[in-house]
Parts: sequence; structure tokens; C-alpha cells
Amino acid sequence: MAHAAELIVLASQGNPPGLNALAAAFARESGHKVTVLQETGKALEERIASGPADLIAGGPEALEAHVKKGRVVAGTATPYMLAPLGVSVRTGAPKPDITTVEAYAKALVAAKSIGYSRGCSGDNAAKGIAQLGLTEQLKPKIVLTGGGTGPVTFYLARGDFELGIQQTNIMVGAPGTDFVGPVPGHLNLPCPNSIGLLTVSKERDAAQALIQFMISPAAAPLLRKVHEEPVGR
Repeated sequence: MAHAAELIVLASQGNPPGLNALAAAFARESGHKVTVLQETGKALEERIASGPADLIAGGPEALEAHVKKGRVVAGTATPYMLAPLGVSVRTGAPKPDITTVEAYAKALVAAKSIGYSRGCSGDNAAKGIAQLGLTEQLKPKIVLTGGGTGPVTFYLARGDFELGIQQTNIMVGAPGTDFVGPVPGHLNLPCPNSIGLLTVSKERDAAQALIQFMISPAAAPLLRKVHEEPVGR
């Protein structure tokens, strides 16, 4: 091809599994190089403001905030996947039955401690607990993670709590933990994720092509392999 672009995609914590799979497939198909980075703090701010970076993936509210600040090109923020919730325990710990809503409720009540994040997955886990009418009963044993140290499984593996709830895509295979299964039924409220073009991008055509690939039919099976659901497909 006449010009092989080198794209950099900035990813929030819940995005790398699907993004990495899509980036590899797009690179093979297009000849462009795609690097997915999970930056935080000052490094992330510098990338967004000055580059080098071309795209950013995260929750829709975060992308909308970047649009308002002029960091993401208006009209380019595109929903591409949903990340359903799952439950994990520490490696070797007994796995509770969570195959039904009733069993899940019993597992939550029986657990000595339950951890989830302060982000979308934590909010949705809390909404599910509220639907079960267990908010007040479980409040004393809820541990909220955060502070940029790592995902829920990081804290779970080191023994901060007994049950961890977060997006399945970043729980399966996490070191020091065993995946139990998805949060059952209507309590499994997935976290939406979008991708948008950064105004500092110097490879806009290639970046737009990657966005289109991420919402194409070819992307759906790649997302499902890493426990994510394509949006609207």
C-alpha cells in the first residue's frame, strides 16, 4: 500500500482485550500498524493533549467529556462493544453457585466480603444488588476498589475480599483468581464502550478506517471470543 500508518489507540481499563484482537485483525487486513496503550494520569493527559495518539476508547460519558473539551473530534465517538459482568474468586477457593438469580443472591449473602470498582462495573453491580433488595444487608462487607492500582482481580488475588465482580473480559484468566461465571439474568448490566478520533491524530484516514472495522460484521466474532458483545450486531 502507498502509506502504512502507525496508529496509537489509548484504552481505558476495560477495553484492551477486544481492542487488541481488533487491532491485530485490522493490521493484517489493512497493512497499518496499531498499538494499544493503557496510559493513566499525567502520561494519558499528555498523550490526549499533544500525542502521539490517534484514537481513544472508553465509556461513552468519558468520550463525550473529551468531545466537549475539544480533544475528540465531534461526531466520531462510536459505540463498539458491551462488557458484561462476571464473578471471580481467589485461585483455589470454592466457587459458589451463581447460575440463577436466586443462587447469586444466596452467594452474595454467604460471602464474607465482596469487592467491585468505583466505575461502570461497580455501579452496575450495585444496581443488581439493589434489585435483589440486598443493599443494606450487604453494605458492611462491600469493598470498593480504585485509585488506579489495577482491576478488581488485582485486589481479589491479594486477598482483600472473597468475591470480586467486574467486566468478564478483564476477569477471565487474571493471575491469582478463578473465574466463576457471568452475573445471571437481568442482573447482568453490561458496561458500554466507545471509540473516538483524537484531534491530535496525524493519521485520520487510517484511524477512521479502524473505527469502521470495529463496528463491522467482521469484528463481532473477535469481540465475542474475549467475552465482549458487539453493539447492535
